Amino acid sequence: MRKDIIAFGVTLALLVVVSSGFRAFDRATIDSFHITENEVYHYNVPTKDESERSNVAIPFTGKTFVGFKQALAVKESAGLYDLVNAFGYMGKYQFGRSTLRNVGVHDFKSFLNNPELQERAFEALLSINKWELRKEIRKYSGKIINGIEITESGLLAAAHLGGASSVKTFLKTKGRNGFKDGFGTSVRSYLKRFRGFDTSVIKADRFAKI
Repeated sequence: MRKDIIAFGVTLALLVVVSSGFRAFDRATIDSFHITENEVYHYNVPTKDESERSNVAIPFTGKTFVGFKQALAVKESAGLYDLVNAFGYMGKYQFGRSTLRNVGVHDFKSFLNNPELQERAFEALLSINKWELRKEIRKYSGKIINGIEITESGLLAAAHLGGASSVKTFLKTKGRNGFKDGFGTSVRSYLKRFRGFDTSVIKADRFAKI
């Protein structure tokens, strides 16, 4: 009988110990997550249709002059204003120093740090090249040479790459002779890549400066 009482007492004690481990936690309030009864919280969740649509608006430049500048800049420097390549050509449109002097730029360090100046220098050079190629633009625009349709924008881009004289040589030899820069980029590739843009905003000016 005594053993039964002892066993019962041990069992009862174990039950008390175990049950004490399951007592409820005290309720706590975290101020930053607390909402009172008078507050209204709105959740703005996009619909399925809204989630599937792209919200990024990419400007369409097409064959405009802005599109021409962007396309050429990406090819020249990936659009980086402060880039100087292995041959010393600098800026978004990769100017050589002699070319910069021709358009009125002599402080090359300031040139690299001035996007507006680079854009003006580019347009001045386009004006000069358009004057240099004025006869070729009239004579060859719309014609096919070496499988490429010749356009004003293509001629201006090719002149930016290799100079107006190299473009004239290409045209006179019907595409047999063409300039390539230090990276192997050819006048022919620029005539093809940048054809058909609207560069009418550029006025031919032999003495264009920034």
